[in-house]
Amino acid sequence: MVYLKQSLVILVVWVSVFIFLAAINNVLANFFTVGPKRCQECHVEETKVWGGTAKFSGYKKIHRNKDAKKFLKAIGDKRMKKSPTCIMCHYTAVQKPFRKKPKIVHGASCEGCHGPASDWLQIHYDYGKGVKRSAESKEHKLTRLKMLDDAGMIRPSELYDVAANCMSCHGLAAPNLPTEIAVKLFSSGHPLKTEFELVEYSQGNLRHRFYPPDQTVNKKMTSVELARLYAVGQAASLVYASEAIKKAGDNAYIAEQKIRIATAIIALTTLQDSLVEAKALLAEPSEENGRKFANALVGQDLTEVFAGMLPKTYR
Repeated sequence: MVYLKQSLVILVVWVSVFIFLAAINNVLANFFTVGPKRCQECHVEETKVWGGTAKFSGYKKIHRNKDAKKFLKAIGDKRMKKSPTCIMCHYTAVQKPFRKKPKIVHGASCEGCHGPASDWLQIHYDYGKGVKRSAESKEHKLTRLKMLDDAGMIRPSELYDVAANCMSCHGLAAPNLPTEIAVKLFSSGHPLKTEFELVEYSQGNLRHRFYPPDQTVNKKMTSVELARLYAVGQAASLVYASEAIKKAGDNAYIAEQKIRIATAIIALTTLQDSLVEAKALLAEPSEENGRKFANALVGQDLTEVFAGMLPKTYR
């Protein structure tokens, strides 16, 4: 009898521990980076494209860049792979439940652009019980896409969010990058790419547009799609650069961000008389107005408006 009571006590303790750890695990699991291997299981062709880019090949050598030590010294860190600031844009750091520190598994990869996948990965390929992607119902798809958005996935069709995520690294103006750190990096010579433009960046060797029915073909954007992408890219650039100068006290850093703002204003002013969302965005550059602007462009043909502004390769 005593033995039975002791066994029950031990069982209750272990069950309690298990429940507690499971609860902790659920909290910690939010927005984990799962790493590129999980994405590669399905996205074979996309992985091949990624493998031919600098984002893939620079993984093992970027810390050997002649200026790396200078940038690290400026922000008070010693190693790129252990610097939260550097990891933010240059690496993929997988953080698993109960692991004290994230593990660097690669350079910039899938989740750097599409968001940490732990909360949305299973939703992404759930087309219904026993249902293949090609047979997914319209209702189920709409529900699934809403769940993906809520879980933090940055879907390719959500152009403003894609553009904003690109700007978060390429303009030294990420919301989670402290302004004082951004200024220190810039002052030490770290690039702030005022010339960064989304069409040229995303439609070169980084392009990976593999959609049904033939997912072996890397589809090029139409002229209409390119014009829209250009406009949305300028909208995101305007929003991020405008937010950056509000918090910065460094004149040189502010001047660089103002170059980005001026370029975006030139592009977006062409639409302010015909699109109320463009006028609102110019008056108040914000995430909300940027998204409204991008949504207002769906179905519009802006090829003539932006014909002379697109990179020469895509005119």
